[in-house]
Amino acid sequence: MIVISNPTAVANEINTIHSLFENGMELFHVRKPDFSEEEMKTFVTAIGLEYRNQLVLHSYHHLAKEFGINRIHFSSTNRPDNFQKTEGFTVSTSTHSIEEFNELSEDIDYAFLSPVFKSISKENYKPNVNWSTEIKKRTHFKTKLIGLGGIQAENIHQAFQFGFDDVTLLGTIWNSNNPIENFKSCQQIVLSF
Repeated sequence: MIVISNPTAVANEINTIHSLFENGMELFHVRKPDFSEEEMKTFVTAIGLEYRNQLVLHSYHHLAKEFGINRIHFSSTNRPDNFQKTEGFTVSTSTHSIEEFNELSEDIDYAFLSPVFKSISKENYKPNVNWSTEIKKRTHFKTKLIGLGGIQAENIHQAFQFGFDDVTLLGTIWNSNNPIENFKSCQQIVLSF
């Protein structure tokens, strides 16, 4: 199960990230679109060295080698055309339709497809398709299909029934008074699939 950082700073953020890792978070996507390069360096440095191989950089990809990070993410707007993977890197991207997902390079390891449900963190961001029929149009099976958007304990089973390979948490973690409890609830459901 993947967790994406809140785009802006959150109280006790680094402590929460460490607790998430201690409770079994597999990957943590560092998405801080307004961070300067220096702010990004400070943020990544604050996360324990033992978790570096589980971090995914959304920006300042050139910092990956410097920090010993081997995972990078491209948004749908900054994904290179005719993408070819760099040796030793795991690469992910974002998509917003099954058609866009189906056209991805086989060099992309996994891709977010959103929104699956009404977003918890983004105002008025909700699906405009029926995922139970849309995912049947999937023709690309080399890249893992990861559901994002409105994912919480109450609907994870439905996301897997739609046909997603895994799910990503954002709002259910960062827009909550109980981020670790929410993570554990979601994790138990994911582990049952």
